[in-house]
Amino acid sequence: MLKKTPLVPFVLVTSLFALWGFANDITNPMVSAFKTVMQMSNFRASLVQAAFYGGYFTMALPAALFIRKYSYKSGILVGLALYAVGALMFYPAAKYEEFNFFLLSLYILTFGLAFLETTANPFILSMGEESTATQRLNLAQAFNPVGSLTGMFVAQQLILAALDSDDVDASGNAIFPTLDSAQQAVIRTHDLAIIRDPYVYLGTFVVLMFVVFLFKKMPEKPRESSSDDLKGSFGRLFKNSNYKFSVVAQMFYVAAQIMCWTFIIQYAERLGYSKAESQTFNIIAMVMFLLSRMICTYILKFVSGAKLLMLFGIGALFTVSGAILLQNNLGLYCLMGTSFFMSLMFPTIYGIGLKGLGDDAKIGSAGLVMAIVGGALMPPLQGALIDLGDVGFIKAENFSFILPLFCFVVVVLFGWKAGKNEKANAA
Repeated sequence: MLKKTPLVPFVLVTSLFALWGFANDITNPMVSAFKTVMQMSNFRASLVQAAFYGGYFTMALPAALFIRKYSYKSGILVGLALYAVGALMFYPAAKYEEFNFFLLSLYILTFGLAFLETTANPFILSMGEESTATQRLNLAQAFNPVGSLTGMFVAQQLILAALDSDDVDASGNAIFPTLDSAQQAVIRTHDLAIIRDPYVYLGTFVVLMFVVFLFKKMPEKPRESSSDDLKGSFGRLFKNSNYKFSVVAQMFYVAAQIMCWTFIIQYAERLGYSKAESQTFNIIAMVMFLLSRMICTYILKFVSGAKLLMLFGIGALFTVSGAILLQNNLGLYCLMGTSFFMSLMFPTIYGIGLKGLGDDAKIGSAGLVMAIVGGALMPPLQGALIDLGDVGFIKAENFSFILPLFCFVVVVLFGWKAGKNEKANAA
């Protein structure tokens, strides 16, 4: 898998996958945290995800154009710089206690993540033989949930468990809404500082990573002269049906992933768990995700990525259906189990979409990173569904997972279509 791969650069770039995984999954629980601290609806709190994943959409194409003109290393450095600025902006956001300032901070932070993902994914694909590119990307992506688990743990132990606004009385009723405005103001100041600190520490660490990459020489794959024309690259990509479908599939996959990992907290809270306890289920789901991704990296030696993607998509359809219809802990366990089936989806869709694109992959990767906008568009819709209330005998939190169910249908169709293309090319 790593034949002809420069190991030290590979390890350094792979570490970035953990770094943006941390940012992703310390942020997902902030929807629930801001909902309580700022006393807002599920829809408005879900704007955290709109700002976070909207930043990917905004900056992915400029990032691709940048690395096309300069280099992968330059893209990484710009990404780390923007990442650090956005994280450090949490300090003034907490000082002014302004929700929109937090949204702006997350938006800028994900400018950096867009640069990193647009750069790191094709960089990993280029570090070795094309025949093992998808497997190599799955290996690198296996370290993404390591960062995610760390982010989830920090969110649980240092943020959710420390929020005074989440305290309940002996009867299990929330205390914060019953307090007068002065008491609420004191608690809000405390809780926003609790939310702020991990991001500030994260920004400081990212600055150190910037220094490491600044002084480390990184390999660059020579350009292919046939792809020097930007207009030509866009034209070839637009005519490539496999690539276009991969962008659509990636958008719906990311939407499903973010919805499952964001609203598992509300799902568990409806069953009587606290925010910190609910985050434990999210952590267990991420462990399943991590183990499954490692297993899939091995299985891909024997099974095509397209076939495995289709099979895992079908598995996700079953588990999400259980989360909708089973209105108890079994439904929660089904929702957790969905993470097992999501594990290989992002890197496999990515690898299939960029296969054979050559230097056009630098632009092609932008479309696949822009597809992360699914994580900005769908969670607010799911929050709005929850705000509307129950649907017949199905609780609102359960019914809202009809949206991820639809998303996985698209992923299954993409896996099936990609498999047909593979058979046709082999014939």
